[in-house]
Amino acid sequence: MTRMIHCVKLNQQAQGLEQPPFPGAEGLRIYENVSAQAWEEWKGVQTMLINENRLATFEPAARKLIAEEREKFLFAGSDKMPEGYVPPKA
Repeated sequence: MTRMIHCVKLNQQAQGLEQPPFPGAEGLRIYENVSAQAWEEWKGVQTMLINENRLATFEPAARKLIAEEREKFLFAGSDKMPEGYVPPKA
């Protein structure tokens, strides 16, 4: 059975994640408040952040930046693209 939640990102009822995306309080917060659709959107933005900023995800500073941007994207309503992002040409 599909788990429905009120997604804080989409501001509507939507299908929830099947499980927390990672362990701990932040993973549980996302599981309870973010839809599967919004999480997929975040993963695309996260990939752009990593690529555009040439982040090494094993570095603590990069992980901190990703966590801050995830918070902004999912919970603060920010749709800002990474600095220096150039959309692909059609």
